[in-house]
Amino acid sequence: MNLKRKLSSIAVGLALSAGAAQAQISDGVIKIGVMNDQSGTYADLAGPGSVVAARMAVEDFGAAKKGMKVQILVADHQNKPDVGSSIARQWYDVDKVDMIMDVPTSSVVLAVNQVTKEKNKALIVSTGATSDLSGKACTPNSIHWTYDTWALANGTGSAIVKTGGDSWFFLTADYAFGHALEKDTEAVVLKGGGKVLGKVRHPFPSADFSSFLLQAQSSKAKIIGLANAGADTTNAIKQGAEFGIVKGGQQFAGLLVFLTDVHALGLDKAQGLLLTEAFYWDRTPETRAWSQRFGKLHKGAMPTMAQAGVYSATLHYLKAVAAAKTDDGPKVIAQMKQMPSDDPVFGKGRVRQDGRHVHDMYLFEVKKPSESKGPWDYYKVRATIPAEQAFRPEKDGGCPLVK
Repeated sequence: MNLKRKLSSIAVGLALSAGAAQAQISDGVIKIGVMNDQSGTYADLAGPGSVVAARMAVEDFGAAKKGMKVQILVADHQNKPDVGSSIARQWYDVDKVDMIMDVPTSSVVLAVNQVTKEKNKALIVSTGATSDLSGKACTPNSIHWTYDTWALANGTGSAIVKTGGDSWFFLTADYAFGHALEKDTEAVVLKGGGKVLGKVRHPFPSADFSSFLLQAQSSKAKIIGLANAGADTTNAIKQGAEFGIVKGGQQFAGLLVFLTDVHALGLDKAQGLLLTEAFYWDRTPETRAWSQRFGKLHKGAMPTMAQAGVYSATLHYLKAVAAAKTDDGPKVIAQMKQMPSDDPVFGKGRVRQDGRHVHDMYLFEVKKPSESKGPWDYYKVRATIPAEQAFRPEKDGGCPLVK
């Protein structure tokens, strides 16, 4: 074979192998749909910031240099399960989206999870909290990345009971997430020898907490557990200050509190609050450097754990697509379970068979105004909860995928 023909056959061979690899990527484009609340209760803690985080992951992965086309679509599910399901069907059937990412609001998570299984695509949840996603509702199509109700209850609930907060009253958002968080925290409180003096459920979302707070106040419980999130949490704490709840000796426990909630409250109202999170922007030099990049792209705001989770999960997803040479949903999810995760935001982690991503969690205390050195300097670490203790044991979740 002469040199010219030999080079020609190598070129054809390369083109064929590139074509074969590309053929495994449906439409030649990896399409990621970021679905969340863009303008309501959960917009600050996820919303547009989650889209920024997903784009940062695509850039840091180097998709363009690797010859991989990645497109990010965005939709607002308005915290309504029917809206979320409808968007998911449109995305999967018409827009050829390969993976849906983020999804706050547990009722929406469970609805979108069902559609994803039916369409055999991929779902990675950063912001939705229901621990059922890696329990009875687990599928080969979904991964739960950042936190869940069990981890939050285990972190905050057990720490508070151990330090004397042994009588509780729950103020609970009346939908799947609130119910699960209340149930998981109540179990931890009772196991630690505490007692639950009462509970009340409020509409989601809610602006007026006065009647619920009066019930909590009259219960004389040491701890008022807020089984809600976002604006519901901050409104309850602000209105609680007007009723003199903390001055009267009772304490709020925020069971799902984000950095943006503390920012909205201000340290004068939030100081002393105990909370469990998966990420804090100022914890290590790596988290700090990444967060400052994020802030430049997102109005100077530091990222929440939900937004950091979107970055971490999107990065691992793209690595798995490259390794599996396909964007087929269950195949990529399986690949994500085989590969350990590692990034500047969460450090090292892994995805279990039940779809639960495990990593260290942290118990934080909100600083007093006098302790803060500047904007967004809000937390001090009270305890690190190691990855293997931070999440519900795989055998206890009831996931049918666990052998």
